[in-house]
Amino acid sequence: MTTTARPFAAERSERLTPAHYEPSRVPAEVRRYAGRPRALGVGKPGKIGLLELGFERIGVRTELVTHYQKSPLQIMRPLYYDPARPDLAVTLLMSTGGGIVQADRLRTDVHCGAGTAVHLTTQAATKVHRMDADYATAQVLLHAGEDAYVEYLPDPTIPYRDSRFYQRTVVTVAPSATVLAGETVMAGRLAHGERNAYRVFASDLEFRRPDGRLLALDTVRLTPGRSGGGVTGPAVLAGHDLVSTFYAVTPLAPAAEVADALHHALSAFDGDGGGLLFGVSVLPEDCGAWLRVLGDDPPTVGAALRHAWDAVRRLLIGAPAPVLRKS
Repeated sequence: MTTTARPFAAERSERLTPAHYEPSRVPAEVRRYAGRPRALGVGKPGKIGLLELGFERIGVRTELVTHYQKSPLQIMRPLYYDPARPDLAVTLLMSTGGGIVQADRLRTDVHCGAGTAVHLTTQAATKVHRMDADYATAQVLLHAGEDAYVEYLPDPTIPYRDSRFYQRTVVTVAPSATVLAGETVMAGRLAHGERNAYRVFASDLEFRRPDGRLLALDTVRLTPGRSGGGVTGPAVLAGHDLVSTFYAVTPLAPAAEVADALHHALSAFDGDGGGLLFGVSVLPEDCGAWLRVLGDDPPTVGAALRHAWDAVRRLLIGAPAPVLRKS
C-alpha cells in the first residue's frame, strides 16, 4: 500500500537491497550465528518487512500523509481518542505474522514533521521465535521535527528459547522537539518456564540531533548461552525477569525536574512496595532524563512504566496518559 505525499529518501529501487534492510553493523554476539536456513532465507518473500510513515500537522491535528508498507509490517489508520490531546495521532504498529523468525529483516521509518503530535505503540508483545539457523534484526528509525511531540512506547519483547535477535532504534530529535521512548525485555516465556534460554538478545537505542551528533546511546548485550544461567554484558538482569527503560528527551522542562518526576512516580514501587529496582538519571547536556527498572512481575513492571509515562506527560504537556485500546 502506498500513498504519495512526501517521498522518503529510500522510496526507490534501493528499498529491497541489503544496504537498506540490513543494519549497517550487527554486533558480533549476533553475527556469529549467520547462516542459511533450510527454509526461507534472508531476502526471500515475506522475510523483508518495511514500514514507512510520514506525519504532518494539517489544521488542528496530525495527519498521516505518507504510508508505505511491505508485509509482515503494517498499520491500520491512526486513531484520535486522547481526550486531553485530540490532535494526537495514535498509531498501532502491527505484524501479519505471529512474531519474528529466523532470517527476518525488519525496518520501520517514521518521520514526524514540525508541530506534529504522534503516539506509536505495538498491537501486542513482540515474540522472537526459536531459531536453528541465522538470526533476525529489526530497525526503527524515528525522526522528530521542530516542536514535535512524539511517544514511542512498544509492548515488551519476548525472546524465546534459542532465539538470536538484534534491534536497533535511532531517534533523531530536533532541539525543540520532545520524544518519550521506552522498551521492555522479558527473560523469555515465563509461563513456560523459559528464563534466559535465548542465545542472544542485543539492542542499541540511540538519540541524535539532526546534524548526527550523538546525545545518548543505550547498549544491551544479553548472552546467557544454552545453560540459561547468568547473563553477561553491559546490562545484567541479576536474577530478575524483566528490564525496562524509559527516556524523555525534551526542552519543555529542566532535566532535573524530569528526573525528579520519574523518581517520584516510581517511589511507590520501591523495595517492599512493589519489589522493583530502579534508577533515574539526567541525560548528557541536560537534554532530558531516563529511567531503568528491574522486576519479576510483568503487570507490576507495566504499571510502573505507565506511572512514569503519566508523570512525565503531566509535567511536560499538562495531560495524563490515556488508556490505550488495543483489542
